[in-house]
Amino acid sequence: MSVTTLPTGLTAGTWTLDPSHTEASFTVRHAGISKVRGTVAVTSGAITVVEDLTLSAVTATLDPTTINTNDAGRDGHLKSADFFDVETFGEWTFTSTAVRPDGEDYVVTGDLTIHGVTQSVDLAVEFGGAATDPFGNQRAGFSATTTISRKDFGITWNAALEAGGVLVSDKVVISLEVSAIKQA
Repeated sequence: MSVTTLPTGLTAGTWTLDPSHTEASFTVRHAGISKVRGTVAVTSGAITVVEDLTLSAVTATLDPTTINTNDAGRDGHLKSADFFDVETFGEWTFTSTAVRPDGEDYVVTGDLTIHGVTQSVDLAVEFGGAATDPFGNQRAGFSATTTISRKDFGITWNAALEAGGVLVSDKVVISLEVSAIKQA
């Protein structure tokens, strides 16, 4: 691979994800007519930035017990064995396997583990910039999206609709807003 230079403001080193300023959200079509949105907490992670950006790496850990769709009943069902079985699979992880430029943006390919199943996914990543916060921390921001199939992760629960179709679509859109702090 060719050497890919770092975007302006992003410097080589380890950047730790700031869980209080990082969010993972998901969107899934419900009853074929609307979308349900939810969030799950990103509890830890790191971005190791290397001068040759293609050699950089990303890791993240998420806590599915924090799923929030603003409906306690639905959240409980999502945490149950019908969906994520958080009693058995209490952690989701992402570990990058490749980083490549895509125009002015990037694609981060990696292994996503949900429900005890690992699948390779491509995250479309946009670098949001870098700044020093009022506390002297160097921060970098990123936005990322990917679309997964629930079935690919062994999550197959559904209900047939009287008019045809199913209650919950297979396709899930995952979006990430990440703030990372440069480590000394």
